[in-house]
Amino acid sequence: MPSPERPPGDDRPATTDTLGRPLRDLRISVTDRCNFRCTYCMPREVYGAAFRFLPHADLLTFEEVTRLARVAVSLGVTKVRLTGGEPLLRRDVEKLVGMLAGLDGLTDLTLTTNGSLLARKAEALAAAGLARITVSLDSLDDTVFARLNDVDFPVVQVLKGIDAADRAGLTPVKVNMVVRRGLNQDSILPMARFARERGYTLRFIEFMDVGHTNGWALDEVVPAAEIVAIVGTELPLEPLEAQYPGEVASRWRYRDGRGEIGVISSVTQPFCRSCTRGRLTAEGVLYTCLFGTDGVDLRARLRSGADDAALRAHLAEVWSSRVDRYSELRSEATTALPKVEMSRIGG
Repeated sequence: MPSPERPPGDDRPATTDTLGRPLRDLRISVTDRCNFRCTYCMPREVYGAAFRFLPHADLLTFEEVTRLARVAVSLGVTKVRLTGGEPLLRRDVEKLVGMLAGLDGLTDLTLTTNGSLLARKAEALAAAGLARITVSLDSLDDTVFARLNDVDFPVVQVLKGIDAADRAGLTPVKVNMVVRRGLNQDSILPMARFARERGYTLRFIEFMDVGHTNGWALDEVVPAAEIVAIVGTELPLEPLEAQYPGEVASRWRYRDGRGEIGVISSVTQPFCRSCTRGRLTAEGVLYTCLFGTDGVDLRARLRSGADDAALRAHLAEVWSSRVDRYSELRSEATTALPKVEMSRIGG
């Protein structure tokens, strides 16, 4: 399985922050728009008909995205993930995939999607050079899923997209499930059964306090330990070692050898000390933490004529001064900080 580890012979100098964390992963949002209104990301009461999304001219062009990615790769990035909003809403996104796939030193190119457009896009994405894909799916129950996506989008259409990705070779297909108490905790076991039967890699994600619009409350978090216990009551599990430094999911293997699950536990078991991720918004603002309060405008430097050497020096300076460890410090004071919204930063 691809990982953000360096390939043999990679002699690029390490770019590390104040805690010694290298820059290995870059998540790139290609749009702030989405056709879902998931309650934990883009609640309808905020992102309604009157909400003003970014005009197209404010978005980074594909050439600008590729240039920044190339600079990041020169500093040690080995993995790029395209996100949104919903990235498949960005017209001709497969062209960007093709441009990024050609970058020397990039060993893992992937994309996270809600799956709504994946059935029609999977083959083109694979042909362009996408390595694999992650699909967000929070329940197999249509009623529950509709409450979460808030646009009455049917589960079967997402499943068709997942099947299309599997056929196109975007494997291993990963499925992400955000678990929110009172909404979809009863879907944990059905999702585990489904992924195990199909051979998909399932990742459960604790409901996180990203931004300020998703109504986050600690008592709605289903802790990772509880999720593992729920699955283990029917499908016995045993822990697995991390595959590479900085892996965010704690992995558990079914004892009979038929697959695994992972749990991303940013709230109850923070992994800040091993975080290797930078995040670039659709308009070119770099954040060094998912819960970031301030970003750095790289688009302005791009469009003012900065050359690659200047961009590289600036990005290295930003990362080397990074001190982020929000999840380790989470408190009443930190949760009130003006954090960037999930729809801008891409999760």
